[in-house]
Amino acid sequence: MTDQSIISALILGLIEGLTEFIPVSSTAHVLLAGHFLGFKSPGNTFAVLIQLGAILAILLVYFQRLLSIALALPSSAKARQFVLSILLAFLPAALIGAIAHGFIKSVLFETPMLICIVLIVGGVILYAIDRMPLKAKYHDVMDYPPSLALKIGLFQCLAMIPGTSRSGATIAGALLMGTDKRSAAEFSFFLAMPTMLGAFTLDLYKNRNALNFDDASLIAVGFIAAFVAALLVVRSLLNFVSNRGFAPFAIWRIVVGTAGLIGLWLLG
Repeated sequence: MTDQSIISALILGLIEGLTEFIPVSSTAHVLLAGHFLGFKSPGNTFAVLIQLGAILAILLVYFQRLLSIALALPSSAKARQFVLSILLAFLPAALIGAIAHGFIKSVLFETPMLICIVLIVGGVILYAIDRMPLKAKYHDVMDYPPSLALKIGLFQCLAMIPGTSRSGATIAGALLMGTDKRSAAEFSFFLAMPTMLGAFTLDLYKNRNALNFDDASLIAVGFIAAFVAALLVVRSLLNFVSNRGFAPFAIWRIVVGTAGLIGLWLLG
């Protein structure tokens, strides 16, 4: 282990945490950064395990909210509807992810140029949606009907293509179907919990024979960096999008995708 590898692990952990819950595609950022940093992790151990830092961050921030919903389930129809909505939204991606996991990881995730192009295209689409004069009918995630949640879940399936962004796909779908920006982002948070836990568990299972912990200190650095960065993002994102919308993220996607294409052209 070298000082350079520690710095690379720190950078990748920060990128994971900072981008996981905003509509810019954490996968694209981590894969492109790892590509240009020359960072390799046998068995994808590092990439798989640092995601847990971001997962723990959002569970910590929403612990009290989740506990209150769980306690209200026996007596509150609204709480039961909300849990049903999250499960329905999670189902499409869970099914497709389980069926196509090998193709997604071995083909799509190994194509940096595709990732850059999708970043740019997704940025243009997100910017256009953010600027549309859409009328919001839903302002509280607890009021989302199950049918709306299922449609948002279908949009989430687009995130199987690296560079699309799980949160970006769900937020864009929610906005097009009549939610306001703040609740769209918050629903994306709630949907991230089962989706990320499911993806983490599947990745861990699929890579169980290749996993090794020879670089445990690097994993620890990336894990802690991802946890701290994600904690900051989750605590501040809702207020940010309420005031600024999603256009800044759309522009960032276009800039990063363009820079990535230039980098691939110059450096390979």
